Amino acid sequence: MRLSWALVHSRQAEDIQRGIAMLEASLASSSPPLEDREKLYLLAVGYYRTGDYSKSRQLVERCIEIQPDWRQALVLKKTIEDKIAKDGVIGIGITATAVGLIAGGIAAALARKK
Repeated sequence: MRLSWALVHSRQAEDIQRGIAMLEASLASSSPPLEDREKLYLLAVGYYRTGDYSKSRQLVERCIEIQPDWRQALVLKKTIEDKIAKDGVIGIGITATAVGLIAGGIAAALARKK
């Protein structure tokens, strides 16, 4: 567990992936619910750090099912949801800008033809 923790908290993407793989392999074996909760949480952290926010949110929700008042998991869930919302707003802004540029280009082309 300590090695998995260190790997998912590493700055190296390869280490994070290795930690995720180790945790997923160890999750397949049966273990007490509290130990599964820890593994699920670390997996959620790993997926969050790789940018897979939907998988991370899914895993942290499973943690909360096991222990609804687990503060660490609740904080991680809020962080994930904030990140998803922020990325959505940025995506909408980029799309709106692109549409504006295209519309401006079309308007300029039409103005030249007249």
